[in-house]
Amino acid sequence: MGQIIGTIIFGAVIGILARLVLPGKQQMGMIITVLLGIAGALIGYWVWEGLLDKGDTGGIDWIRWIISIAAAAVLSLGYAAVTGKK
Repeated sequence: MGQIIGTIIFGAVIGILARLVLPGKQQMGMIITVLLGIAGALIGYWVWEGLLDKGDTGGIDWIRWIISIAAAAVLSLGYAAVTGKK
């Protein structure tokens, strides 16, 4: 249960940071922001561990955070394009 709550909190942080990176105002609610942040975080973990083969470094993985934020930002742009919300 703790991992689920941690993932939701991490997803919220990633989603909010992704929206801050994007220019302009995004017309999406907090739930969508958290869901896109969770998806971005999972993509970031997958890229970091699967493609780059870095695994756990024992500290803060800043590159993994950047990848997660970038993935969430791309997902937010995709969401805005599909729903027509700018």
